[in-house]
Amino acid sequence: MDIARSWRQQDSNLRLVGSRCRVCEALVFPQRLRCPSCGGADLADHAFQGGGTTVSVATVREAPRGFAGQVPYAAALVRLDEGPVVAAMLADVEPEEACPGMRVSMITRRIRQDGDDGPIVYGYKFAPEGSP
Repeated sequence: MDIARSWRQQDSNLRLVGSRCRVCEALVFPQRLRCPSCGGADLADHAFQGGGTTVSVATVREAPRGFAGQVPYAAALVRLDEGPVVAAMLADVEPEEACPGMRVSMITRRIRQDGDDGPIVYGYKFAPEGSP
């Protein structure tokens, strides 16, 4: 990822900001230009609280490019308390201990670094509630 794009996406990488439809009140993540429920184009930014429950959990052993140094790690689908489902990495939990039904909270962590001298990319992950 280049530095300019990382800088432009910084706000959305560090917070869970989606959209709320002003017509049907649907909440969606990530942000959209049109509501997937009613098709309306009158959407406002919505900052999600960050709490949720894991719906599905997987252990990643073959990581995509740029993530090889982190394997194995747990990835999950997290249903936010407000409704939408988010795909994210889990932190502060061993992959074999992660399971569906865990209460988790969004945290900001290092996602990856582009080489030894490249930018460090931060973003959201989820950790079990009550972890440090």
